[in-house]
Amino acid sequence: MTLMGGLYFFLWAAVLMIPAIILGIKEKPIRYYGFFVTCVFAVLATIYKPLTMAYLILYCFWELALVKIELNFHNKQGRNKRMFHLLILMSLLPLIIFKISGFFGESIFGFIGISYLTFKSLQIIIEIHDDLISEVKTFDFLYFLLFFPCLSSGPIDRSRRFNEDMYNIRPRAEYLELVGSGLFKMMLGMVYKFVLAEAFYQGMTYLGGPIAGTDWNGSILLYMYCYGLYLFFDFAGYSFMAVGMGYIFGIITPENFNKPFISVDIKEFWDRWHITLSHWFRDFVFSRFMMAAIRGKWFKNKLTGASIGFMINMTLMGIWHGLDWCYILYGVYHGVLLALTEIYQKKSKFYKKNKKKKWYRIISGIITFNLVMFGFLIFSGRLI
Repeated sequence: MTLMGGLYFFLWAAVLMIPAIILGIKEKPIRYYGFFVTCVFAVLATIYKPLTMAYLILYCFWELALVKIELNFHNKQGRNKRMFHLLILMSLLPLIIFKISGFFGESIFGFIGISYLTFKSLQIIIEIHDDLISEVKTFDFLYFLLFFPCLSSGPIDRSRRFNEDMYNIRPRAEYLELVGSGLFKMMLGMVYKFVLAEAFYQGMTYLGGPIAGTDWNGSILLYMYCYGLYLFFDFAGYSFMAVGMGYIFGIITPENFNKPFISVDIKEFWDRWHITLSHWFRDFVFSRFMMAAIRGKWFKNKLTGASIGFMINMTLMGIWHGLDWCYILYGVYHGVLLALTEIYQKKSKFYKKNKKKKWYRIISGIITFNLVMFGFLIFSGRLI
């Protein structure tokens, strides 16, 4: 069991939350103590792996340097697409090296959470270019980048929102209400992750062996549902606990899951599942692709552009998860589903006539649920 992903992490966090609660009740800044705790967890997560610790330190200062370069260059010379694209590529470089080296059995820049940290850094560089960020302090950047509840698996916060919370000293009553909500989310997350996820994991083991396990000997259909529900309760449980801990430290970390299995179509599913990741891709990949396509008149109509945009967006999301075929195919699969959904909803008279009717929404929801579960089977790597 790893420190950042297991029960030990949350037990340590529970102890270290006590001074944060005292500071919040006394209406004192929590950010300095929060940064101290973040550094403690970063050290504990890498203390027995000096090379990993070196990678993490190098990565932080590499990304900080790139952000400062973009900021200084932008403030002096304005927007420069060549410099912007170069810095985007350089920011992605450690993640690219990690993904490629991992595909060949190595682990260069193999520290926990690099995929999530990279998107945080990219968001800042992009928003500097878009004139949304005009100042980046070193302390603010490092605290945002490494904020310990979100270090290993998100949620992926946005820096401007994070900074606003970080410098906001809440009145005692408001903070205590936040603490209550945070503790509830943490307890709910523990039930999700250590009770429900474990139950479905045992179901997977019984039906077909553990995720990385042995020969197939169970029902693929039942395994598919067990795996999908295990994935949800494990990841949503972690996210609930991360959000709850963020509340304790005065940071209203964005929610990552919102009842995804009640979705009536794939588009709604991606507004409810891994929300901070899907919205990151929506804002910084899909929307920018569509704006460029419209300005450049790349396609005869917006529907064609949107369909291609969905394919590119979701394929990149699959690659973000890893270079194994199952992750890439998972991204392509959801890209196809989103493109077909967009075409169907824009073109179908049947859909426009019946989309608000209860019977239609129930049937559509059942179909969506099963399409999602099949996608998880692809993601698991057990389909073939």
